[in-house]
Amino acid sequence: MRANASPIERTNTCFLGTSVESGSATAVIVATGAQTYFGKMARSLAGQQVETAFDRGVKQFTWLMIRFMLVMVPLVFVINGLTKHNWHQAFFFSMAVAVGMTPEMLPMIVSVCLSKGALAMAKKQVIVKRLNSIQNFGAMDVLCTDKTGTLTLDRVILELYCDVFKNENQEVLRDAYLISYFQTGLKNVLDRAVLQHQDLHKELSLERYSKVDEIPFDFSRRMMSVAVEGPDGQRQLLTKGAPEAVFSRCTHFESEGEIFPMEPILVGNLIEQVNDLSEDGFRVLAVATKKVEKQAAYSKADECNLVLTGYLAFLDPPKDTAAKAITMLRQHGITVKVLTGDNDLVTRKVCTEVGIKAEKILLGSQVETMTDPQLAEAVDATDVFARLSPAHKQRLVRAMQRKGHVVGFMGDGINDAPALRAADVGISVDNAVDIAKESADVILLEKSLMVLEEGVLEGRKVFVNILKYIRMGASSNFGNMFSVIGASAWLPFMPMAPLQILTNNLLYDFSQVPIPTDNVGVQQTAKPRPWNMGEIAKFIVFIGPISSIFDYTTYAVMWFIFKCSNVVITPDLVARYGVDAVHHTYAARLFHTGWFVESLMTQTLIIHVIRTNLLPFVQSRASWQLTMTTLLIMGRRFTGSSCSQRWSATWG
Repeated sequence: MRANASPIERTNTCFLGTSVESGSATAVIVATGAQTYFGKMARSLAGQQVETAFDRGVKQFTWLMIRFMLVMVPLVFVINGLTKHNWHQAFFFSMAVAVGMTPEMLPMIVSVCLSKGALAMAKKQVIVKRLNSIQNFGAMDVLCTDKTGTLTLDRVILELYCDVFKNENQEVLRDAYLISYFQTGLKNVLDRAVLQHQDLHKELSLERYSKVDEIPFDFSRRMMSVAVEGPDGQRQLLTKGAPEAVFSRCTHFESEGEIFPMEPILVGNLIEQVNDLSEDGFRVLAVATKKVEKQAAYSKADECNLVLTGYLAFLDPPKDTAAKAITMLRQHGITVKVLTGDNDLVTRKVCTEVGIKAEKILLGSQVETMTDPQLAEAVDATDVFARLSPAHKQRLVRAMQRKGHVVGFMGDGINDAPALRAADVGISVDNAVDIAKESADVILLEKSLMVLEEGVLEGRKVFVNILKYIRMGASSNFGNMFSVIGASAWLPFMPMAPLQILTNNLLYDFSQVPIPTDNVGVQQTAKPRPWNMGEIAKFIVFIGPISSIFDYTTYAVMWFIFKCSNVVITPDLVARYGVDAVHHTYAARLFHTGWFVESLMTQTLIIHVIRTNLLPFVQSRASWQLTMTTLLIMGRRFTGSSCSQRWSATWG
């Protein structure tokens, strides 16, 4: 036993929940309940749900907007209070500004986008359990998956039955069939693969054979034997097991009907043949036989002086679609990493066939000895990990997250549950064990990477539309407030009535309601789209002031051309309306109306500019729903502005 062996590699340890197939043993209890390895794994699943990349992104955006408001709102309040000498009105105006900067529709837009995405993904055989996992699905840049059933067919087949020199041999298949047919222990996947050759049942006339005795499998011998009496009354001891275990019990080998002694120089060649099969991705069993005398029972002591007849080579072949799916995922910016508990030689073969680099494989025993920083450096340079325990898989997922990756994990077994819970998006399948499905965020109705690829694209479409609203609302609101600060310092009256600010914000938000239905271009889903607060902040700070250029141009037009600078306060206005009459003159009302119309016009049209990187209205068109709300708001604002102007003129 290696000192650094992982817990599941310790052959002298029995874990809670282990099923005994055959044989007997004496056990010593060293831990119970929550102190066992199984108990610790269950405790890790019962903890609080891990914060995902989506949760962190929403939290970061919230604090970003709060920081903007903490700067802008007090600034507007102080400037208006000092210049207008009316702190009461300045307070209500700054509160309206605060409301205007708040992206009130964000919860609704996010919920509708996620719900619409979940419905679209359901049509593509992807069931979403947790809505916020959809964004993580689209942002995922590393997919960790098991080998069996995902890259392979999850159906072991007997690919080769041969003599010691790898020539096909029917007698080896016959002996293996008799062993698998007559053994009384639980038949594993290898036995079932042998028994698939049902044509042998008739050829051998099994009713003419009878089982005399059985020497069951155990992990110390790593082999089993069946004593069979044939139609001629001759008894044979038929043995199968791990090649190195069977070799040690053989004194001769058979080739082309002749028996040769197992000389030491030949043993090395025989082992080399087995290694060649293993490197080709096969799981190899050796078959041996010898004639035995009739006796009442047989024991392990009779497993000696055997004649090695050949090998059985089993293969879980790769899926036809696996290589294509991995290529497509790679084109979409997703790196596929294989995390498996299987043999590294078999894993290397399968991964190579489906297009995953497997020159370097990190084993569970190596993971066991690494510190977290060492493991974080190793995960980027390695795509294949073998002989892993459940704890190893969980550590690897967290190591990738520490390197800044958005990690998806695909698994269907009990051992996958900790990693499924730790990943940003846990992916399981409909026929997985209950604990795996409970830990997962997304359930695939078909265990295929092709289905996964379609779900990823849908997840990216959802996030693109969420990001559209965030960029539109935040940048536009920031630009308006940037304009408000300048207008507050320049104008002798409030730049816009508080009610107008709120109405502007309401109408602008209404025009964005159909964003979840908007079209998404192929170039927008080509790569993973994680949250990037730095990029969003730069966009807000850059685009906001650019939109203010239109506002300041409007100020100049209204001030110099429409003569809104002619603010006249007469004694009758003061007597009739009080000291605030300056804010209710015809010039002020005209200015408010002009800026209200321009602000809402530019904000509504900017939706179609921000929603795409292409030329709006020509190379990229919005959905008909978004186009209709744009036309509706623009038509309503012209009607409203005409009424406002007539009312202002009458009042003045």
